[in-house]
Amino acid sequence: MKSGAQSAAAAAPTTSATSMSSRPRSASLSAPRRSSAGKNDGGARVRVAVRLRPRNAEELVADADFPDGVELQPELKRLKLRKNNWDSETYQFDEVFPDTASQKRVYEVVAKPVVESVLDGYNGTVMAYGQTGTGKTYTLGKLGEEDCADRGIMVRALEDIMADTNPENDTVCVSYLQLYMESIQDLLAPERDNIPIAEDPKTGDVSLPGATLIQLKNYKSFIGLLQTGEANRVAANTKLNTESSRSHAVLLVYIKKHVKAKESSNENGSRNSRAPVIRRSKLLIVDLAGSERVDKSGSEGITLEEAKFINLSLTALGKCINALAENSPHVPTRDSKLTRLLRDSFGGSARTSLITTIGPSPRHRGETASTILFGQRAMKVENMLKLKEEFDYKSLCRRLEADLDKLIVENERHVKAVVDAEEELHDKLNEARSRVAEAEGKLASALGEMSLERSRYQKDTEELRRQALHHVNDIKSLEKKLEENAAGLNSQKEREIHAERIKHEEEITNLADNYKRQNLNLSEQLQIERTLRLQLEEELSAVRSSSKQVPEQCVADQLTELKERLDKERLTRENLELELRMLQNKENYSTGSTEAIKEKQNEEILNLKKKLDEESKQRKKREEEIRNLRYQLAQSNEDAEIKRIEKGGSGRSSFGSDSPLNLHRPNILRDTINGQRATIAKLFEQVGLQKILSLLESEDADVRVHAVKVVANLAAEEANQEKIVEAGGLKSLLVLLGNSEDETIRRVAAGAIANLAMNEKNQELIMGQGGITLLATTANEAEDPQTLRMVAGAIANLCGNETLQVKLRDEGGIKALLGMVRTRHPDVLAQVARGIANFAKCESRAVSQSGHRVGRSLLIEDGALPWIVANANNESSPIRRHIELALCHLAQHEVNARDLATGGALWELVRISRECSREDIRNLAQKTLNASSVFQAELRRLHVSY
Repeated sequence: MKSGAQSAAAAAPTTSATSMSSRPRSASLSAPRRSSAGKNDGGARVRVAVRLRPRNAEELVADADFPDGVELQPELKRLKLRKNNWDSETYQFDEVFPDTASQKRVYEVVAKPVVESVLDGYNGTVMAYGQTGTGKTYTLGKLGEEDCADRGIMVRALEDIMADTNPENDTVCVSYLQLYMESIQDLLAPERDNIPIAEDPKTGDVSLPGATLIQLKNYKSFIGLLQTGEANRVAANTKLNTESSRSHAVLLVYIKKHVKAKESSNENGSRNSRAPVIRRSKLLIVDLAGSERVDKSGSEGITLEEAKFINLSLTALGKCINALAENSPHVPTRDSKLTRLLRDSFGGSARTSLITTIGPSPRHRGETASTILFGQRAMKVENMLKLKEEFDYKSLCRRLEADLDKLIVENERHVKAVVDAEEELHDKLNEARSRVAEAEGKLASALGEMSLERSRYQKDTEELRRQALHHVNDIKSLEKKLEENAAGLNSQKEREIHAERIKHEEEITNLADNYKRQNLNLSEQLQIERTLRLQLEEELSAVRSSSKQVPEQCVADQLTELKERLDKERLTRENLELELRMLQNKENYSTGSTEAIKEKQNEEILNLKKKLDEESKQRKKREEEIRNLRYQLAQSNEDAEIKRIEKGGSGRSSFGSDSPLNLHRPNILRDTINGQRATIAKLFEQVGLQKILSLLESEDADVRVHAVKVVANLAAEEANQEKIVEAGGLKSLLVLLGNSEDETIRRVAAGAIANLAMNEKNQELIMGQGGITLLATTANEAEDPQTLRMVAGAIANLCGNETLQVKLRDEGGIKALLGMVRTRHPDVLAQVARGIANFAKCESRAVSQSGHRVGRSLLIEDGALPWIVANANNESSPIRRHIELALCHLAQHEVNARDLATGGALWELVRISRECSREDIRNLAQKTLNASSVFQAELRRLHVSY
């Protein structure tokens, strides 16, 4: 019996085929129908490949003296079929595989384009055709259990499909059938027999409602289904093949894939959301039973009946392909159930690839020629591809409703926040206006009182000058009398007394000169007070024109200090009057005995010296109080030098804020600082650094105070820092910080150390000499906000060195920073925030670059996180900026994410990503939130978007 392919091929001319050109679209296996879902994407010809099977053991013996019946030319994609030893026919195909071709290459060339097209939403078919025993089942259905390289097209196709689909949104279902003796049977449920074929009257799609449809969860479950199906497939032993398939096997893969909708913007700038798209496609992998000649296969009995039905169905398929290739108006698709199942594969809307398998033996030249001609006819068939997709309007509606609800909630929150903010700003504005008016009134009354006090002070000073002149005249008259008395001395005893009187007169002259100098100093002090009055008047006008007013407490402190200073000036004036009265009584020295005069003179001289020393101390104390008063007034405005310390600048800060000339206005402050630096530089050149440093160990507290201020100003210049360290200045400053009980010395010493700590080399020296321990001790003991500000600035600079972080934490640096927040002073808090930001930044950089630490942040371990979260939205801009930066750096390390989420920092990060005024910090927060899986999971759990 001839095969169906041979009889179909006999109806067509058997001329040699060359490369095929594109043909007009052929008639479909059914009448043309318009699909309700999908769109036409153009024609696609059936792709045909030829695969040659290697010789088996029988052929190696029987055909040992004969050459192969075919000659392959893979590089030219053609083969030659030998008629005899000197003549052959040449055929061109889309691909030609020799007997050495691997399963992977066959899959990638024949089936993979079809699989990719199916994943894009098109139907597809892969089919194997050929003589029995030529390797169709091996090519398509080999499981590759022993050798993975032997896996066939079915296994590899499902691997790619499962890899490209999402189990959460997409579904992949399979059915495995066989057409046995014109009866469709379910290989996964053998009890289901004679399954009917149903056709959709509108779309023309073919379905099998009675077949088992199993949804795949993973690749292993599919292998189990294939094993079950192969076990139920009918096979028999013939002369041509020991395991000859007696049925046509069809694997149907149904894919439902969701495509993410794209958003587009209209002319108004609003977004239009498209409905999600669902693509439904189908893949058929058909393993046709082999065509055979009964006289060669030796079929009899039931195998003979099976061979009849196989050849009949293949004949019907060949007739349909011939009709399609010749553009016949009628295609006999209903002659067989096989052609009904494949009506979409040939001439329909599916992408189809056909692989024809042939053997090398010249004894089966007729079957080989029939197979080749079948492939040639199939290459002339064209299909019209259609995309199978539809819109998922229900899911779009659900998503839009959820987005609308979120927008409504966010809008309500935003409106409420705006209203609250406006009310709060209105209240603050009214309060500020009332305070400004009250401060202006108090300042005006204070200036009036100061004017009256100064006028009285001027009158008293003039009176003192007149009295001093009168006393000088009295002294001169006394000198004349003494000279007259000296002329009358005749005895040796009188000469000795005269000598003593001369000595006493010299002392009196020195005292008079001292009083003159003191009067000059008082005049200079009066001039300074006048200058201060003019400055205060200028400050009052500046206060009235500026929105930033001098605080009430600062004005009250100024009035109190000025009153105290005037009281001290009155006391000084009274002391001078008393001393002048004592000088008037010097005339009595000439009367009385010489010994009494000497004792009285010595006693008065000692008393005068004591009063002068006391007056000198009072004057220094008064000058110090005046400097403190002006320093407190200067704190109400922005100090450019202090700002550079807070930012960790170039080290150009000066600690000359205790100078009496440190005024509000920046130009006056700059002139004052420049003048101080010029004076200190001149002193440095004349005296020498070593001499200045030696004064730090002076027993006189005033000397130590002035010396440490000079060193602090020198340390503000980067050029002097190395000289100070080499000369032992750093060690001396640390000793002063640890041993001194004077608050001024400790404050200025801490400021000098902060200046030196801006240099990385000096940071290591400070840590090596126990500097962090001394700074931590000072932070715990001191209560003065300015001292704590300097200490916090020094620790903040040390926090910027990533190599010293562990040591700094072990010696109590972080705990010292956190302890200083007890003052609640904004300048101290700004330095603490800067230190935490420097520490977090260096810690993040060290982890990202070298991976030194794998645990959580040292800041979190020392309990800094609650304070950071509490001050992340501080009203002070410097504090808020440093804390926001510290939070972003802490969040970059994934091991800190859980602590940040539980500690409330996640919400601050979300706020920073939305509201931070600085774009770099806002972008860093957004990047950190996107990169952290912990944050993403927490935000999804709480349904929060940012």
